Amino acid sequence: MIKNCCEGIVWKFEDNVSTDLIAPGRFLHLRQNPPEFAKHVLEDANPEFPRKVKKGDFIVAGGNFGCGSSREIAPLIIKLSGVGAILAKSFGRIFYRNAINNGLLLIQCDTDDIREGEIIFIDIERGEVTKREDPDFKINFRLGEIEKRILKEGGLLSYIEKYNSLDALEQL
Repeated sequence: MIKNCCEGIVWKFEDNVSTDLIAPGRFLHLRQNPPEFAKHVLEDANPEFPRKVKKGDFIVAGGNFGCGSSREIAPLIIKLSGVGAILAKSFGRIFYRNAINNGLLLIQCDTDDIREGEIIFIDIERGEVTKREDPDFKINFRLGEIEKRILKEGGLLSYIEKYNSLDALEQL
């Protein structure tokens, strides 16, 4: 379940982080054990990430995050690693849908002025990203109502289970 506000430390990545970088192919045999697979998330992009990421940290990236193949496990292992949200200039279309369906908060915004190691604050209700150390810094973003409802319940499956039928999808 996504909270309305959250704070965390930034892990910065470049453009075009593919699902192959997120979920390295040599570990695909771990698909049946996502918590174990999460121990290798993004290690090809940053070998320190899977060992040092903490619950509530944020991934901040350039454009086209999650591009490439449609490895459905990719957003799940990011979520299982403890990441609270991903902020990027743009997302791969299939990755975006898979992430929202798994209850992983994605924010599309300008990320150029966010640096590795900074502490940022995300206010979902206001649609704002701010920095702890820079009171003048603010980035606005917008989440659709459908995404907010799915995220609030922790993912699409949780949403359907809570409202007890596939008819709940029509309410979206």
